[in-house]
Amino acid sequence: MFFSTIFVASVAALAAASPVKRGFGGRATFYATGLGACGETNVDSDHIVALNTPQFGSGYPGPECFKQIQISANGKTATATIMDQCPGCGYGDLDMSPSLFNQFASPDDGVFQMTWDYVN
Repeated sequence: MFFSTIFVASVAALAAASPVKRGFGGRATFYATGLGACGETNVDSDHIVALNTPQFGSGYPGPECFKQIQISANGKTATATIMDQCPGCGYGDLDMSPSLFNQFASPDDGVFQMTWDYVN
């Protein structure tokens, strides 16, 4: 009984410490960075994303600005920061800086499917 109580408590603690809040998925594209909707200027080598408008929210800076996300696609994973808004993206979609996009696919591909989660 004592072992099972410790095991259950350990599993619960691990679940509570998980870095993922929830999961999303969609299309990934890339864009030329610069002054973003979060009010900061970035360069193409930064690992940043423009979040789709439905999830970005309203206000300045948007409520999702500066949050870290973890992206997975094509057997690879990378972390990025939300620094801009993508008005042309659908719910779950991300527009990536060129260097981040290149972590997953060739620019010649132009688009790929991915999943992403917020990181605590």
